[in-house]
Amino acid sequence: MTENARKSEPRGAVAPVVVRLAQYTKADLDEISGGARDPFEVAEFGVRSRDKDVHFGVLRQGRLVAHAGLVEVAVSVGDRSLRVAGLGGVIVAPGMRGHGLARAVVGAAVAHARGTEAEFGILFCLPDRVPLYERLGWRVLDGGMRVEQPGGVIDHPLHTLWIPLGEDDEAVWPDGPARLWSLPM
Repeated sequence: MTENARKSEPRGAVAPVVVRLAQYTKADLDEISGGARDPFEVAEFGVRSRDKDVHFGVLRQGRLVAHAGLVEVAVSVGDRSLRVAGLGGVIVAPGMRGHGLARAVVGAAVAHARGTEAEFGILFCLPDRVPLYERLGWRVLDGGMRVEQPGGVIDHPLHTLWIPLGEDDEAVWPDGPARLWSLPM
């Protein structure tokens, strides 16, 4: 993380202030998670993911305490190709959960994605996190999504959620089998 990003946190701020991070490293993840071995609690699934290109964070007293990342991904649904913003790497420091930080970083990422040509946002999450994302406007994708992995294409073992990104918040995910043409986020 850049020193400029650290300095951009206003002192005494009560509401989370989200900054766009110039970079996001393993050291930054360790700073948030306290060096947890499996900070996203998904290692048991053995799914490899890709790095994100755009990063958002919340700083408290110069310390990174929350993160969300985005990457543009190609998805096909049936015979239709979609431009999609993939959300991933969402994490909040254990002692800071329940204070709206996930809402803040995810909201900043979605707002950024709305300024791109992406039609939808997608993410993958554990079942216990689905209600959080549903409160933020995300919807469960029935049927899940197939994704690339080093050994071939698999059905992603986590829940797939989506959100419309265009001007029409009532847009509907197209019918048909969904496939992500890369590693997941």
